[in-house]
Amino acid sequence: MAAGGCFCGKVRIQLNGQPLTTGLCYCDDCRKLTGAPFTYNLLVKTTDVNISGNPKEVAKAADSGNDIRNYFCPDCGTPLYGVKIKDGEPDGIIVLRSGIMDDPRLLRRKPDAEIFTDRRPPWLAPVEGAAQFSGMLPLND
Repeated sequence: MAAGGCFCGKVRIQLNGQPLTTGLCYCDDCRKLTGAPFTYNLLVKTTDVNISGNPKEVAKAADSGNDIRNYFCPDCGTPLYGVKIKDGEPDGIIVLRSGIMDDPRLLRRKPDAEIFTDRRPPWLAPVEGAAQFSGMLPLND
């Protein structure tokens, strides 16, 4: 069990399980969402997450072509998580921004994959042993 939340503390997230996978994403959306050159994300089952507070939703078409919804703290603006929409409903997986987690030991886990690697800054080397994808991670649809 792990907990996390936004900068101001008004939105809290409880993770009751292990990530399905982890990865670094270099897509334009993640870059703009965070103001950083990449994100380190935890992909978790929706059923393993409890959210308290009222995150703000922003919906759009992603770089991958999927419809996505991203959630932020409405007060401090911390990017919290995103979901892919399939047939008008969330697909059952939450893309949790790892930096919101309280326990920094979660960040010790080496990413399983890197996606949108064609957009990786040239000064960053690929993570040894991580699967490399020039586009979106091939998840089961």
